[in-house]
Amino acid sequence: MNNIYSKRTLSSGVKVVMERMSHVRSVCVGIWVCSGSRNEDPRLSGISHFLEHMFFKGTKKRSARDIAVDMDSIGGEINAFTGKEGTTYYIKVLDEYIEPGVEILADIFLNSTFAEDEIEREKSVIREEIGMVEDTPDEYVHDLFNEKVWSGGGLGQPVLGTMETVNAITRDDLFDYVKSNYGASNIIISCAGSFDEDKLIGLLERYLGGLDGRVSSRLEAGTGIYKPERISVKKDLSEVHICMAVPGISQPSDERYVALLANTVLGGGTSSRLFQEIRENRGLAYSVFSYLSSYYETGIWALYAGTAKNHLAEVLEICTKELMGLKDSISEDDLERAKRQVKGSVILGLESTSRRMQNIASQEIYYGRNISPEETMRRIDGIRIDEARDFCAEHAGDMKDISLAVLGPVGKKEFAGMVRQTLQTADTADKITSSRRGGREA
Repeated sequence: MNNIYSKRTLSSGVKVVMERMSHVRSVCVGIWVCSGSRNEDPRLSGISHFLEHMFFKGTKKRSARDIAVDMDSIGGEINAFTGKEGTTYYIKVLDEYIEPGVEILADIFLNSTFAEDEIEREKSVIREEIGMVEDTPDEYVHDLFNEKVWSGGGLGQPVLGTMETVNAITRDDLFDYVKSNYGASNIIISCAGSFDEDKLIGLLERYLGGLDGRVSSRLEAGTGIYKPERISVKKDLSEVHICMAVPGISQPSDERYVALLANTVLGGGTSSRLFQEIRENRGLAYSVFSYLSSYYETGIWALYAGTAKNHLAEVLEICTKELMGLKDSISEDDLERAKRQVKGSVILGLESTSRRMQNIASQEIYYGRNISPEETMRRIDGIRIDEARDFCAEHAGDMKDISLAVLGPVGKKEFAGMVRQTLQTADTADKITSSRRGGREA
């Protein structure tokens, strides 16, 4: 497998990152706009996601149906996704159809009309989407959690927005947001798959030259400041949904590899501490895992579990002990197993053109350069056990930094008692591991 990475700049100033994959017949082209829900005016929370929907609702020469039919006619896929720090529009087609694919992508990106009737219709669709999330507690608990733990900036704003903010969005708001955020200086184009580099650059120059006249004056995101919060939302559910977190790392952090390994040991798979103890050994939950949420300058290290109310106290205790105790209990065997798991996940995840397209774009956005899979493997292999323990001690070693959100049939008094018990468990775990460390060092 011989992939070739390159980077070019269009006459408009837009950077283009490319990875040619000689063993495939498809190509994936994505337009990355470096503006997401955290960049939004709170009054218009959800506008990035709303705009993503509206780009598919008709252009000056195509109706919404025409867009779908034209893409299906070349056997391709066109789609988009929105996050807290960006919005991406992409196509995936056979290499022989790269020109019509790029033309369709450019048409929706540059020439969408945002018809009033489509705006009102799409508001209804997004209200349904918001309602679905609120009716899906294992998703909704994370929105509730993020809203509380982030102060400063817009990291606490939900990607979908709220019923009220979506209803308030107007056609003028959409055009203003595009003008302020969709300029050449705020865009990266990413391509992966089978293509001729010079031909592709020529197509991008031809069809996306309209970006030249746009100047970004986007609303800058404030610094995301994590603050420990403990909240409960009472709701009549069959399970209680838990989200617990401590401060994490930023996306560009040099600690990202050790963080990935530590998270894998804690709750990153079926062999992880949380899964084995809570699900396999005690049968207390069906779904339990940990994860890293990292942004430009900050992040969290979080875990989730859904359990019956009568198991809540026990699950909270296990989660707290495992999180706080990891700084002292992570072993060489744990670390080596995590390395093999992460390396396998990285390589398997990069076998598709769409994942490659996403990978090289993210690297350009957050690191300003390409990081090869080989370099990633070397960095992972180079992590030592003392680095892993130090990372866990720094990020999960202080009980005052624990945040907790609970969604389900739990009253305020019950929750207050659980918080006290959780903090007490964390304090005990901290004292035990500190004592052990002192004994080792002596």
